Amino acid sequence: MELDKIELLIEKYFQGETSIAEENELRTYFSSLNVAQHLEQYKPLFGYLSLAADQKFAPEIALHSKQNFPNEFKKRNVAWLSIAASVVVLMGIGTYVYYNYEDEKGKQDLGTYDDPEVAFRQTQKALALLSNHVNVGIESVKYIEEYQESKELIFKQ
Repeated sequence: MELDKIELLIEKYFQGETSIAEENELRTYFSSLNVAQHLEQYKPLFGYLSLAADQKFAPEIALHSKQNFPNEFKKRNVAWLSIAASVVVLMGIGTYVYYNYEDEKGKQDLGTYDDPEVAFRQTQKALALLSNHVNVGIESVKYIEEYQESKELIFKQ
């Protein structure tokens, strides 16, 4: 009779329909030594529940010592300082862009000339400057050619 009652209680337990008193009865049965052979598989489950019910929770309260307080304070300060620095940098970039954009609006000089003679003279100046820079580059290439010739003489390739 008792075995049938325990089996019914196990069915109700797994369906989630047991009361606390019925669960206590199951815990008591499975903690005893005379558990039926075919119900041995449930013994660890209810054994664990009886152990878990006996455990007490004792929360640990961490007290701030004088040594820990400055470290935490420094961590918070570093976080706030990094946020403040980011804001200052963004504001600086925004201000720079704002004022330079305003200046660029006023400067719409595209380098055009109304007088063809002036345009011709300015073009000649620009081409002369370009020619001077190209000539400097060519002189450098001549040094490299001399180096190459000397290397070929030494190594006789």
